Amino acid sequence: MDVSALPPFDPARFLARGIGGHGGALGIVYRAHGPDWAELALPYKPELVGDTDRGIIASGPIITMMDMATSMAAWLKYGRFRPHATLDLRIDYLRPATPGMAVIGRGECYRLTRQIAFVRGQAHDGDPDDPIAHVAGTFMATEVPA
Repeated sequence: MDVSALPPFDPARFLARGIGGHGGALGIVYRAHGPDWAELALPYKPELVGDTDRGIIASGPIITMMDMATSMAAWLKYGRFRPHATLDLRIDYLRPATPGMAVIGRGECYRLTRQIAFVRGQAHDGDPDDPIAHVAGTFMATEVPA
């Protein structure tokens, strides 16, 4: 399949039927996007709780959402879907998520090279000025541009 012939990447259209796979099982949903950023949400669900004593969402679902948000940010910056692999996604947790609250993840792609997308983002539960976590990472395109 020649992915260069695909229309510009549109996360709203891409996710219109819902997110499949692991992200769909977690309940991740689309919120918004711009030319180099994407925002997703992870609604609070009891089955996502890792700390049952305090009702706090586990880190795994948050990492999955941030991987998706930053991937979409890279595709938006490229202007099209481009298969890639996560080379590195570092996450710094600043505080636990608030029990009962959805977690919002915003990913941004701030630089592209021929094969590498550099991304960053943050997760919060309602106030971007009080983040739960920051992420930074890289993706490597699995196809070489002509």
